[in-house]
Amino acid sequence: MARAGLTAERLTRAAAELADDVGFEQVTVSAVARLFDVKGASIYSHLKSSQDLKTRIALLALDEMADRAAEAVAGRAGRGALVAFGDAYRDYARAHPGRYEAARMPLDADTAASSAGPRHAQMMQAILRGYRIAEAEQVHAIRLMGSVFHGYASLESSGAFSHSSPDSQESWIRTLDALDTLLANWPTENPARVPHG
Repeated sequence: MARAGLTAERLTRAAAELADDVGFEQVTVSAVARLFDVKGASIYSHLKSSQDLKTRIALLALDEMADRAAEAVAGRAGRGALVAFGDAYRDYARAHPGRYEAARMPLDADTAASSAGPRHAQMMQAILRGYRIAEAEQVHAIRLMGSVFHGYASLESSGAFSHSSPDSQESWIRTLDALDTLLANWPTENPARVPHG
């Protein structure tokens, strides 16, 4: 029988907080059960498995990131929107490392399609309208943007930039400047179609 007061949403939010505290990989149904001082069976009345729990954390994180990014870019265009979007990702990763890791968890096609993932892509596509990149090229530009934002946040969270100068904030600003310049000067030809030699 399900314990009164426990819901899938409440368990997911508690698990997301746990992920931020101890790491996403450490989150299990048993660990969440201990938070509520209940047996695992009580949790399974609301969740199918640890995988189900982790998927729910990933979906929560994608929703939260999309909401923050949408709020950040509202009313902005071009470089302003690009910087606001990138800052929203990076700030989220720094404030919620476990959730951020969860957001990068591979999802099956149906789950991914119904998640907030497409909202992220749509926002990046909207940002690209300020750069006049041809529609056929936009998927490449979106992948580049995602690689820069996620790559930087992941490296920074792992401590990769903490043992060298200058401060990572300075490099982040320079990275966004370079990305803005690249998007503003996006190549019109597909290099794969240009003969070499």
